[in-house]
Amino acid sequence: MRRTATAIALALSLPTMAAGQAMAQQTQAEAAPAASAPTAEEARAFVAEAEKVLGDLSEYAGRIAWLNATYINFDSDWLAARSGAELTELGVKYAKQAARYNALSLDYDTRRKLEILKQGLTLAAPDRPGAAQELSEIATRLQSTYGKGRGTLDGKEISGSDIEEQMGLVRDPAKLKEMWVSWHNNVGRPMRQDYARLVEIANEGARELGYADTGAMWRSGYDMKPEEFEKMVDGLWADVKPLYEQLHCYVRAELNKKYGDDVQPKTGPIRADLLGNMWAQEWGNIYEVVAPPNADKGYDLTELLVARDYSPVKIMQTAEGFFTSLGFAPLPETFWERSMIVKPADREVVCHASAWNVDNKEDLRVKMCTKVNGDDFVTAHHELGHNFYQRAYNQQPLLYMNGANDGFHEAIGDFIALSVTPDYLVKLGLLDKEPDAKGDVGLLMSQALDKVAFLPFGLLVDKWRWKVFSGEVTPANYNAAWTRLRQDYQGIVPPEPRSEEDFDPGAKFHVAGNTPYMRYFLARILQFQFHEAACKMAGWKGPLHRCSIYGNKQVGEKLNEMLTMGASKPWPEALKAFTGTSQMSARSMQNYFAPLMAYLKQQNKGRQCGW
Repeated sequence: MRRTATAIALALSLPTMAAGQAMAQQTQAEAAPAASAPTAEEARAFVAEAEKVLGDLSEYAGRIAWLNATYINFDSDWLAARSGAELTELGVKYAKQAARYNALSLDYDTRRKLEILKQGLTLAAPDRPGAAQELSEIATRLQSTYGKGRGTLDGKEISGSDIEEQMGLVRDPAKLKEMWVSWHNNVGRPMRQDYARLVEIANEGARELGYADTGAMWRSGYDMKPEEFEKMVDGLWADVKPLYEQLHCYVRAELNKKYGDDVQPKTGPIRADLLGNMWAQEWGNIYEVVAPPNADKGYDLTELLVARDYSPVKIMQTAEGFFTSLGFAPLPETFWERSMIVKPADREVVCHASAWNVDNKEDLRVKMCTKVNGDDFVTAHHELGHNFYQRAYNQQPLLYMNGANDGFHEAIGDFIALSVTPDYLVKLGLLDKEPDAKGDVGLLMSQALDKVAFLPFGLLVDKWRWKVFSGEVTPANYNAAWTRLRQDYQGIVPPEPRSEEDFDPGAKFHVAGNTPYMRYFLARILQFQFHEAACKMAGWKGPLHRCSIYGNKQVGEKLNEMLTMGASKPWPEALKAFTGTSQMSARSMQNYFAPLMAYLKQQNKGRQCGW
């Protein structure tokens, strides 16, 4: 789960990553609303002015954002907070002025751009003096707290990127518990008061824009009514929940075999720290613990990369080669000069992987603390999916420089990563030949431990925030509500009891960084729709999980048609342009994992599934 950072997205959405150099300019957008009734001509002029001012600011915004993410210190925090406050104020003014034209009959582009201006804010500051500055300072502090976060292993301090790696390698339950508890205590707890205050200010701003709360504002950005969007995602979850429940049941039984009843009982929830990931959101790191017998997937990607002397840069170059094989132009030289591909040894950075277009043109970059392992090999393909998407729509008007919806950006990267198959690895020379099909259950299990296991987590992060923003969950029960949702949706529990002294949601970057999370759930669904459509386009006849589109320029041409649309059309139209249907569906995911579902049901006979 990665964040994309197009400069315009930064400008509109992230108060900690913005600029304010031109706030002193007296623009039409900043002027007091005219006393007379607004006209269509005024609306068009307002949109043009907004795009011009935001265009002037966006590169500056991107560079401050980059600096703060790759060189965390007092000064970069100060710059981010200051510029973020200024641009947040500008964004709120634009959003409120855009609302003046709600009742007008307008041409398509003017209306759509007005809606984007209204819905583009992630956190809206209220008009009152000092509110935007306070909101930006809190948001910056939360992100920096996360970026500087530390846990412990064997009593010794360990960084965020290292502890994340060790959670996937260590199998000693006591050490896993130490890492989980120390990270959640050290990173999450200090954020609790700040987060409660952030919610207050952001909700005040959202109400001024006409939304019930910040959560309602987030749900309004999907070309449908908020309640229709909730119904759609709940329906998608209902479709894939049976697959998750079977996977949970199987994994729990295997963990019980390894650790015994005292560590992991045969029934009930799974202990979160045993799943190979700090947040139990993806379980692929414990594949060897739960792998089906006699279903060896035939290779270990990390071992292959190490044996072939891959470096972090070579991993990124290989990912670039995937896209050029589809007919896309190579990345600009500045990508290699300006990206942060490995973690610097001399300063604090935010290691969470992200892809950037700093100037909305060709200044493409990745920020990633890349290690030579299979996970980061796949992640590199994912991140470059963002970069190639960003470049594809860079000829659109500024307000259309984004994904068709926020799930699309994540789905493109994940869809490309689905083509990291044995066939692809053979073509790269990493494998001599494709493993026998008898190991396909192992391949699918490995995939499901990440793709399927993630689904409920992808839902609950924002479901928790929606409840917080609406007031259903108050500061008095922040942590209890988080723990309950994780048990209800994921069927997991913390390794030790938690209290309201804790703030476990803050130990997840996207909560600390105020990044809406539903995009990742949507991406898990969309990527399989994209993959199945691409494989049909390529004439693939074999199992869906064996298909790679590497080297298929016909698919690349059709993909580029969708990518170049950006946010210029409602997302169902973009979906139809590539897949032939305007309906988001979980059927492709079900088709992909159908052989595994049959296997899991067979293995779980006689077991008490559920929690």
